Amino acid sequence: MNEPHIAQKKPYLLEVEAGKTYYWCACGRSAGQPLCDGSHKGSGFAPIPFKAETSGKVAFCGCKHSHNGALCDGTHARL
Repeated sequence: MNEPHIAQKKPYLLEVEAGKTYYWCACGRSAGQPLCDGSHKGSGFAPIPFKAETSGKVAFCGCKHSHNGALCDGTHARL
């Protein structure tokens, strides 16, 4: 698997808690989007850790092509 699966062409808004680490699904195959459920095993992809600095809503990338790591940068609009 060279390219990640596009889970959706918009961000996932998720409420996060300050100080907690979340593992963003980079392969796009997780049933628990946008977070990893281990579906990447054997694909060459690995989850990306995201440590929340503050509590609140975060826009995690849904298309898996963001140049901003786990966070949405609007790339989905060009896919």
